[in-house]
Amino acid sequence: MDVTPFASDEKTARHAALKATARQLLLETGAAGLSLEAVALAGALDVAEVEGVFPHRDDLLTALVIDAYEESGAAMEEADRNACAAGASAGARLLAVTRALRAWSFDNSAAFTLIYGSPVPGYHAPQDTVPAATHTPAVLAGIVRSALAAGELAPPRRTVPGPPLLRPEAVQLFGGTPDAPFADLVERGMVLWSNLIGLLVFQVFSRTHDSVRDESVYFDFAIAVAAESIGLVVPLEGTPGREDTA
Repeated sequence: MDVTPFASDEKTARHAALKATARQLLLETGAAGLSLEAVALAGALDVAEVEGVFPHRDDLLTALVIDAYEESGAAMEEADRNACAAGASAGARLLAVTRALRAWSFDNSAAFTLIYGSPVPGYHAPQDTVPAATHTPAVLAGIVRSALAAGELAPPRRTVPGPPLLRPEAVQLFGGTPDAPFADLVERGMVLWSNLIGLLVFQVFSRTHDSVRDESVYFDFAIAVAAESIGLVVPLEGTPGREDTA
């Protein structure tokens, strides 16, 4: 009798259980304190049992990094599908997906810190993490492409001086270089992406709590301002908490 499916299911369950234990340790000790010994102790296991699934700490960290990127990307993709189904403009879609990433970041602060916080000492993310890491910029790029195709982007006031500033693979992720006057749209999209992650770092790590009256409203405003760099209007009318709407 073929028992391979059962063995596969057992292996999958073991992977999931160990990662769940590791995620709890991330909350309690941070990534720097994560070790196979700590996971074994927390799960009442022998270290050899953990090593049978994740031979090295870095293997476990890589699995957690990939999960974090995929889960956060999935949250954005779901928000975008819902926005598209509701007939939202590109600007409204952008607001929806960035709000979704913000919600995921607060709900999963340890995972957010793992991928966007300080580097883990001695850990270097392998190429295996790259496909998962492209989820966030891919969602943003899809929205920007749609906005360009629909004529929802205003031409920029300034363009990149000289040759392209990005590597070919970054331009390829977007789908190529748009025609003038949007030839530097990919560079501008990178600005939008970095502004989004920087804003989340400030909010998740409480860098703005003592200076901002309502962080969720400020987040929406900041996304709208960042979107202006690519010529996209993010609708804020009717946003809860805003006092300057018509």
